[in-house]
Amino acid sequence: MARKRSQPAPPKKETLHASLAGVLDRQVPKRWVKFVVGIVLLFPCAALTAAFFDAFLESARGGEFSRVEEFTWFGWASLFALIWFFGFKPLVILYVLGHELTHALLVWLHGGRVTDFRAAWGGGQITTDKANTWIVLAPYFVPFYTLVWLAAYGLAMLLPGVPDSPPLLYAGIGFTWTLHLAFTIQMVLKGQPDLEYGGVFFSAALIYLVNLVLISVILALVSPGVTGGGFLRTLLDECIRLAHLIASGAAALAGFLAQRG
Repeated sequence: MARKRSQPAPPKKETLHASLAGVLDRQVPKRWVKFVVGIVLLFPCAALTAAFFDAFLESARGGEFSRVEEFTWFGWASLFALIWFFGFKPLVILYVLGHELTHALLVWLHGGRVTDFRAAWGGGQITTDKANTWIVLAPYFVPFYTLVWLAAYGLAMLLPGVPDSPPLLYAGIGFTWTLHLAFTIQMVLKGQPDLEYGGVFFSAALIYLVNLVLISVILALVSPGVTGGGFLRTLLDECIRLAHLIASGAAALAGFLAQRG
């Protein structure tokens, strides 16, 4: 990344894969700041994980999922997506296309320009005059084809004579979102260059947190036993419990160090 110059220079176009966080003169490296932010993100990640599993297990124990037709369709479509992903090698080109289109969409939303777009079986990239954390990491937590499905379903509902079909809606969400999640996990484990923007640790923490928020929203929508207010109360309880645990651990560590000193 270019350093500051005494004379203004035109913006340099860089591919997202090559536009990594740099160090500006007399400034703290962005990677250092984002590493600290990544550590801070561990708190909401842990609290939200505990709240999600509390709500999920509570719904599973009550057998509420089996009584919801929409969840049945969502679950079977998700299972089919996993079988297709692991057993039949889905069209990777579709994932690559959606991945790069998500990059491009975020560039446009941030007022940038895309001057080159490439998507192929072996991978893809775009060339742009703007890059930031949301642009670079968006494909890992924005389910592109789920949004396409929702848009297509919404447009179909506007047509005269087309009946509303919640089971079909949730089946499409389950299929597309599960494939998005499977590809995201696969790409993160492979170590994508996108993750190097600001550091792998920070990127992984942010990707995990945003995807978990989306999963929690889906759980609240498909489970009759989980409401938004109830989930938020559970999340608050988990935050308080985790804060007490951290405080107790810090006090114990301080006491141990004081004794050793």
